[in-house]
This record gives sequence, C-alpha cells and structure tokens, in this order.
Amino acid sequence: MDQAQGARIWLAGEATDMRCGFDRLAERVQVVIGEDPLSGHLFVFRSRRGDRLKILVWERDGFVLWYKRLEAGVFKLPRMSEGARSVELRASELAMILDGIDVAKLKRVPRYERPARGSEEKISKEKNSAEKTTM
Repeated sequence: MDQAQGARIWLAGEATDMRCGFDRLAERVQVVIGEDPLSGHLFVFRSRRGDRLKILVWERDGFVLWYKRLEAGVFKLPRMSEGARSVELRASELAMILDGIDVAKLKRVPRYERPARGSEEKISKEKNSAEKTTM
C-alpha cells in the first residue's frame, strides 16, 4: 500500500459480506462505489458488525487484499450523509480508523487551501486582461 501515495481512498457506505474475495469485491467497487477497481485506488469495505475491514487495491500485476479483524470492539467510521453509497477518506483518516480513533468525533479546523491549478490560470488571465484594459 506504500506505492499508493497518489491513490484515493474510498469507503463503501454499506456493510459487505466478509466472505467476498477479490472478484466479488472488485464487482462491489463498480456497483456500490462507482469506480474502476483497476484504478490503483484503495477501496475499504466494512463488515456488518463493524469489527472487520477489507481493503482492496490493484497493483501492477494483480489485486492485493488486506484484511483486519478486531478481537474486541469495532472500527469507528466517519458519518456518511443520508443515501451516500461511499465516502472518500484521507490517508490520515484511514490510519486513525485502523489505530482505533473515532474520526466521526474529530473536528477539522479551517486551513488555507490553494486553488486548483485550472482556477489559478483563469485568475491570472483575468488579472492580465484587467491590467490591459486599465492601461
């Protein structure tokens, strides 16, 4: 999973039968999450009881399946909006879930976030055209 630094992480909103193997989980990625299972993204599935997680990821030559079962307790997953089929997680959120931290109770403080590259170019073009009209 270390090679997946640019990969996105998707958590399926509904419980999954933990008897599912590679192929059935790949099918669930398409049906439930609506993504391509061969994309290299990480797809996280939880059991009905919440004490088991499976993570499916495609590497260069095949699927990798990571499975964790808690001996006591359940994984504390983020709250999902009503009707959501999946939610995207940050790598830090996945790490906290695996470490037993309740991410639903965390509060994210506002931080500066740089605009997307496409919007930066648009802003600079607007500035240039505004400067030209004032000259």
